[in-house]
Amino acid sequence: MSELREVRLEKAQVLEGLGQGPYSLKYSITHKSAELQIAHKDLPNGEERKVEISIAGRVISRRVMGKLAFFTLADESGTIQLYLEKKFLEEQAPEVNGYSLFKQLTELVDSGDWIGVKGILRRTDRGELSVKVESWQMLSKALQPLPDKWHGLADIEKRYRQRYLDLIVSPNSRETFRKRALMVSAIRRWLDDRDFLEIETPVLQSEAGGADARPFITHHNTLDLPLYLRIATELHLKRLVVGGFERVYELGRIFRNEGISTRHNPEFTSVEVYQAFADYIDMMNMTENMISAVCRQLLGKTKITYQGNEIDLTPPWRRVTMHDLVLEATGLDFSTFQNRAVAALAMNNVGLEAPKKADSVGRLLNEAFEQAVENKLIQPTFVTDYPIEISPLAREHRTKKGLVERFELFIAGRETANAFSELIDPVDQRNRLENQQERRRSGDLEAQGVDEDFLNALEVGMPPTGGLGIGIDRLVMLLTDSQSIRDVIAFPLLRPEINTQPS
Repeated sequence: MSELREVRLEKAQVLEGLGQGPYSLKYSITHKSAELQIAHKDLPNGEERKVEISIAGRVISRRVMGKLAFFTLADESGTIQLYLEKKFLEEQAPEVNGYSLFKQLTELVDSGDWIGVKGILRRTDRGELSVKVESWQMLSKALQPLPDKWHGLADIEKRYRQRYLDLIVSPNSRETFRKRALMVSAIRRWLDDRDFLEIETPVLQSEAGGADARPFITHHNTLDLPLYLRIATELHLKRLVVGGFERVYELGRIFRNEGISTRHNPEFTSVEVYQAFADYIDMMNMTENMISAVCRQLLGKTKITYQGNEIDLTPPWRRVTMHDLVLEATGLDFSTFQNRAVAALAMNNVGLEAPKKADSVGRLLNEAFEQAVENKLIQPTFVTDYPIEISPLAREHRTKKGLVERFELFIAGRETANAFSELIDPVDQRNRLENQQERRRSGDLEAQGVDEDFLNALEVGMPPTGGLGIGIDRLVMLLTDSQSIRDVIAFPLLRPEINTQPS
């Protein structure tokens, strides 16, 4: 690598001597490669078209064949061939220090370099649309070579660690992040068109709340104040509803100090939406309508394939209670169990684990769901009516004792969304958060604490409200057929290659 770098540095010095600096300030272009491919698809083989072209991009490959050379130039839209004819180029400008234009291009330009070229269009005898180069400019000299074009980045870890290389050699990766950007824009437009306002909330918080998750802890030096990176936007968005905003949302980064897997990254993106005078049924309708609309806009259809499974996102989606799903999968009817011991024995009898941390019938019901049901929910399914013990921010069910008005959306065996009829009773909310805080004191690092300012806001008065959270990364995974969350986060968190701490 060091020898190749030295050779390229020498070429940069030669370019300086030719008055062709290796790092240009700017370059004016007239066309993109994809635009040319479409607009001139009628150009016959072997013919030229006197259209003035100025195009720029990265040299991906190069072939020098005596008096002819062919480069492949890539810009953001695609690729196009550069046609370099020795005689023609030598007629365009005199030699400088023994270097004709043809010699400059074939001897001083390497794969990976950014160049700009001007010329006309020519389709080769083999049918390849090309820019017949008349002049050129070095825009940025690459000192390191690109990965092998046939093998790309076989090292998956390197793809994530050096994403810029992955994007250069993998059109699929570029398309994934293009679709991600379009999907985020589509979600915002869908909400904006329905009179929802996006209002930003703090990332640094004095009390981490709104979810069961272990937070990252930091410190503000001037105030000598311990702070947390937010684990949810929920509690601040609800404050806005208290303040009179009836439809609010925020799409942004969330931070949770948890494990890393194909489904989890400590830094991820979610959208949370709150609508006054609505409940969790309204949130179900919103969720299926929004996701199906975004899918149709992005892909032109609502029937997709994910990891070999055909998935139909056309509404309406199945709605079924957690109790019924567990009964279907295991034969266990948790509504009949009088205490934890009975439920745990029943679970063990059908081969399920009953962990000690699940200290109630409701928590064991959730364990049975996660072990026996969750990964089998391939088609979009709203799982409804959760145990109150695991839902401290959701309103108690209007007809079912011990349950709350909550759903989670599962697609392809993964939780994709979570929603409630929000708990607006400040006395009930305080009791539940105090129970959570007691669990935290007992060693549950994911349990929530008591946010006094939030409780004060509820006492001021919050209208009936439906709330919804959607995991953006998991939705991108679904719509781009990506197996791992690292494939859809441009720069996922990775263990450093060298074990050093930031300075």
